Amino acid sequence: MRRQYPLIPLAILMAAAAWCQPATTSGDIGVLKVQGNVYMVVTSAGNIAAQVGDDGIVVVNTAEETLAPAIAAALRKLNDKPIQWIVNTDAALNHIGGNAALPVATGLPRQRQPRIVAQANVLNLLGGPQRAQLKVPEALWPNDEYNTPTKDFAFNGEAVVVTHLPHALSDGDSIVHFRRSDVLAVGDLFTPGFYPAIRVDRGGTIQGFLDALNLILRITVPLKYQEGGTYVIPGRGRLCDEADVVEYRNMVTIVRDRVLDMVKKNRTLDETLAAKLTRDYDVQYNPKAADAFVEAIYKTVKK
Repeated sequence: MRRQYPLIPLAILMAAAAWCQPATTSGDIGVLKVQGNVYMVVTSAGNIAAQVGDDGIVVVNTAEETLAPAIAAALRKLNDKPIQWIVNTDAALNHIGGNAALPVATGLPRQRQPRIVAQANVLNLLGGPQRAQLKVPEALWPNDEYNTPTKDFAFNGEAVVVTHLPHALSDGDSIVHFRRSDVLAVGDLFTPGFYPAIRVDRGGTIQGFLDALNLILRITVPLKYQEGGTYVIPGRGRLCDEADVVEYRNMVTIVRDRVLDMVKKNRTLDETLAAKLTRDYDVQYNPKAADAFVEAIYKTVKK
């Protein structure tokens, strides 16, 4: 069931709209203060979460190399210290492309490397049998991979908790919780307005993806009327809270159940795609990706 919102006076809506504008801009880069020490940096390649303080900067994902100068210029308006930590939520090039260039652009000496955290399967992918095909330079690889359910560290007086979500979009997805600020950066595990891109060829499954969304919901805590509280920075799109993730999780669950019903009726993949099982959601999400979403569900349900 969709949430029902009360009518709000126009003056309040206009004031809220003004508040929601990016705090700073640099070229095509927007920066929005979320809460605590955490900001959302909006780029054409996706969102970056940035935690700033006296120790320097932590970023979650780094967008693309070509965007590094503009992103660094935006970050310098928040903090004059360099990036010391990077967390990559997955191996997508639009998330790791700035791993080498962005820290240098923020002032980190070239002879020093930031700590680049990612789940071990990200490194296994980049340096494994597909290395020649992917052609990702070693300078972009994580140098602080973890192979446990979580990894945590403290920076700028705040606990940062990185959690592995196995077999979600892939086998190497992570989310990052800035605990004191109460902000969760989730990469492409949640992208409002976009169907998820589940990579079955890289270990992604529909059940693992739903488990990931439900874990996000266990971490998030809303304030009054289910709004605010823990904020969620998605891989793309607007800043969200728990209620937005609930609506997204419900959509994924409903589509999963529709595909499961087709499988139980022994329908082929072509018949399942022809049924247009996402038709009622295509006005809200990207319809061009609907077939790939349904196909990924079908393949993992069949297994």
